[in-house]
Amino acid sequence: MPLLRAFLLLLAFALPAAAQTRVVPEGRSEIQLSFAPVVKKTAPAVVNVFSRRTVQTAGSPLFSDPFFRRFFGENAPFAAPTERVQRSLGSGVIVAPDGTIVTNHHVIKDADEVKVVLADRREFEARILRSDERTDLAVLKIDAGGERLPFLELRDSDELQVGDIVLAIGDPFGVGQTVTSGIVSALARTGVGISDFRFFIQTDAAINPGNSGGALVSLDGKLVGINTAIYSRSGGSIGIGFAIPSLMVRTVLASLGTKGRIIRPWLGASGQPVTAEIAASLGLPRPIGVLVKEVVPNSPAARAGLRVGDVIERVNGHEVEDAQALRFRIATLPVGSTARLASYRAGVNRELEAVLTAPPEDPPRDETRLAGDNPLAGATVANLSPAVADELAIDTGARGVVVLDVARGSPAGRLGFAAGDIVAAVNGRPVGSVASLRELLAGRQPSWEVTIRRQGRLLSLTVRG
Repeated sequence: MPLLRAFLLLLAFALPAAAQTRVVPEGRSEIQLSFAPVVKKTAPAVVNVFSRRTVQTAGSPLFSDPFFRRFFGENAPFAAPTERVQRSLGSGVIVAPDGTIVTNHHVIKDADEVKVVLADRREFEARILRSDERTDLAVLKIDAGGERLPFLELRDSDELQVGDIVLAIGDPFGVGQTVTSGIVSALARTGVGISDFRFFIQTDAAINPGNSGGALVSLDGKLVGINTAIYSRSGGSIGIGFAIPSLMVRTVLASLGTKGRIIRPWLGASGQPVTAEIAASLGLPRPIGVLVKEVVPNSPAARAGLRVGDVIERVNGHEVEDAQALRFRIATLPVGSTARLASYRAGVNRELEAVLTAPPEDPPRDETRLAGDNPLAGATVANLSPAVADELAIDTGARGVVVLDVARGSPAGRLGFAAGDIVAAVNGRPVGSVASLRELLAGRQPSWEVTIRRQGRLLSLTVRG
């Protein structure tokens, strides 16, 4: 019966860990169960997160026209920018009894004030300890006067299996704390462009706006993921929700002891997914892993013996299906740890050990704001190094000069240059460093031809001087 199959895993998680087995219920009495004990245990640790920020809005767009400014005057009151308050609602999870809370970065992004409301309706001002846009995770802290708060322990998200029952807890649409149930629909979803590290748990437990930052819990009452996004055409849940695995949550929490941005480990290799055609040409029994296209000299990958043409099939025993999965597996390991790479080369399976390091800033970035009468005026550029490439989430082996920022209204901005563009050549001459770029842009030219590399494609732009 479908109902029996739906509760296939419920008994397994309701039993003590030592007795966990996945069995089919044998009678009606065994399926008349309730999630209430799990909800009672976990719900008090899920909170509401309210953030507010003040933004300036421009006055009437008419006053960008010189005619209107001349007629009404430069200081017309309705031409001045005004301030307004933007508010955001999300959820969060208490992960330590001292009031440490995990939520989504997008819930508290650029917030001037963050308030946390507990399940018992008490309110606290929160401090932002860490907010990491690349993982879309943030860590908050509230002061409950020394009180030991209810919290959720993290469970290894790698223990999940497709079909396991999970609960999603949050505050959808601001209606109040809500619990929904479902199953793990898929694991290791890497095709979802929500954050730089695309590796998500997919669930059909209903997740809606306001659930962001809430808890995805297993039936043993532990946190397996942070609810982050949904796939929807209407704005409501259609049964396709995504959660950040607890493995990444643990990594961000571990970074609290470091100052500044999170320093992630560096492998120094990049590649592409193994397709059916590639697998057949290499003699692999099935498409699996990442075909290595580049190995940075003197990188951890190079020192481990990895070569171009190798296929990385597993990291520490976990299969990797594409480059995003490989990046996730490496990113969740600490700097200084050893990654065991199961690789394939010319019909031979090999086990390599790469000691991961922080990405080096070599060459030095030489960050520069470009000026003058040229198409790139207003762009801030830097020399590409593994450290800069990691910050920008671009190809680890890329070299040259990268655009970090473009000033609004500048020549570079009007021409469409954007952060992440790699300047490859100016007027047909290759760009190797910021210093060489400054030389190529010096002086006036009757015309400019700038070639950039954007997302693996070469683009050229010609501008009259």
